[in-house]
Parts: sequence; C-alpha cells; structure tokens
Amino acid sequence: MELKEILEHHIIDHVYDWINVSGLKLPFSKHLLMMAIASSVLLFVFPVIVRSRIRFLSPVRSMLEIILIFIRDEIVLPNLGSKGAGYLHYFATLFFFILVMNLLGFIPFGSTATGNIAVTLAMALTTFVLVNFAGIRAQGPVSYLKHLVPSGVPSWLYPLLFPIELIGMFTKTFALAIRLFANMIAGHIVILVFISFIFIFGSINLYLGLFVTAPVSVLLVIFISLLELFVAFLQAYVFTFLTAIFTGAAMHPH
Repeated sequence: MELKEILEHHIIDHVYDWINVSGLKLPFSKHLLMMAIASSVLLFVFPVIVRSRIRFLSPVRSMLEIILIFIRDEIVLPNLGSKGAGYLHYFATLFFFILVMNLLGFIPFGSTATGNIAVTLAMALTTFVLVNFAGIRAQGPVSYLKHLVPSGVPSWLYPLLFPIELIGMFTKTFALAIRLFANMIAGHIVILVFISFIFIFGSINLYLGLFVTAPVSVLLVIFISLLELFVAFLQAYVFTFLTAIFTGAAMHPH
C-alpha cells in the first residue's frame, strides 16, 4: 500500500454503499458507521453498565459518575445557573458522544469520525440551535434579540453592532467545528508522517531506515498516540465547555 493510500485510509471517509430513501441517495460511510457505534454505546452499553451490579464493572460506573458530576458542577451549573439542571442530559450526551467517537479511532480498523469536518459541522449546528433555543426560552424572542447587543450601548451604535453580534453567533459555532476537526485529524497526520520517515530514509539506505530512523519514529509515534489519547478527552471537554458558555451567555442578558 502506497503512502497516499495509507493517508486516505486513516483520514478520508470511505463510502461502503448508497442507501435509497424515497429517491434520495444517502451514503453509508465508515464515519457514519462510527457514529452509529458511538450512539449504540451511549444508548445500550452505558445503561447496562450503570444499572448493573456486577463487581468488576464498579470502577467503570465510578468513572462515569465522576465525569457526570464534573460536567454538572464544573461545566453546566457555573455557566447556565440554576436552570442548567434541565440541560444536563444534553451536555452529558454531547461529551460522551464526542469522547467515544474520538476513542474509536484508536481501535484497529476503526476511524475517528470527529476528524471529518461534516461531522463536526453537524454537531456545531446542534450547538447553534441549542444556544438560540435556550436564549429564546429564557428571555423570550423579543428580549433575546434586543439583548444581542450589550445594554448601555448608545443607540446610534445598534445598526453597526447588531449585524456584528449576529455574525458572531455563526462564527462562534463554526469555530467549534474547526477546532474539533483540526485537533483530531492533526494527530493522525503527524503519526503517519513519523511512520513515513522509516520508508523515506529506508529508501536511501536500508540500515539507516531500520536501525536509526525506525526506533526514533516508533518512540515518537507512541508519544503522539498517548498525546492523542489526552486530546480525545480534552477536545470533548472543550467542545462541551464552550457550548455551555455560549448557551449561558444567551440565557442571561448582558
């Protein structure tokens, strides 16, 4: 397999088949399969773990409980206030959905669906809908639009600031998609670059590739893989945390 094919195998989505829905052809791809697996884990595996009384699953239950309490006490309530309890289920689902998709990329023959810009854009769109829904629900439609511009601003600045704030609503959620996509795909690219060094230097000199470049490249790949594991948790946290900040800002007039 050539380096180009290896890069495409790990980075580019692969369409297995096309599904015909009322004349509309929809692709069934590898990333869609990964999202389906992540959804199944949240819908079926997590409830079994939480409700089970099997002793060896106790550490997993404790870990899930710790993460959920952290999401509630450090992400949702500080940003959304007392009304945040009603949105806790969404933020917990968002965090674990992103985390599971990130971790699926570590499984052989798996793939990181969050390394697909279409996937992260779709999740950013859900954030955009949530932010506006929560803001309108908390303030009412008229008050919500009125408070897009901070209070105390001179009236003659409204025609200038209102479009800027309106554009900012879109750019903030778009930045969420780019941040998650770029961070998840970057690690895969760096790992493949380090692996390619073995073949590049090996083509120059066999001993240089096998006995000099290979050990260094393998160590660097292990380091980047461990860093990617940390980034998988970090990016799930960052996406959830920023979503909570945007939602809280929309709910409370400023």
